Amino acid sequence: MAGLTRFRLLPECYSEVLRLDPGTSISRNFIRKLAISGSVRTVYSGNRRLIDLDDLLRVLNEVDGRATEPEEAIGTIRKVR
Repeated sequence: MAGLTRFRLLPECYSEVLRLDPGTSISRNFIRKLAISGSVRTVYSGNRRLIDLDDLLRVLNEVDGRATEPEEAIGTIRKVR
């Protein structure tokens, strides 16, 4: 049984994050968006979305620095993409 993936519903994932970090600023909606965007592994059982809890915790623990560094300087002309 040790090899089973821990799939949980959204409220259960949120409860686990709160248990690990009682002062967290992460919301249910943020976890939902991670699941919908494909950043976290999910499977469907009927109309219920089951979220891979271990994958969610891995994603939340990753630090890539993109949120802390501005993409470009403010007040300059930006390249059209």
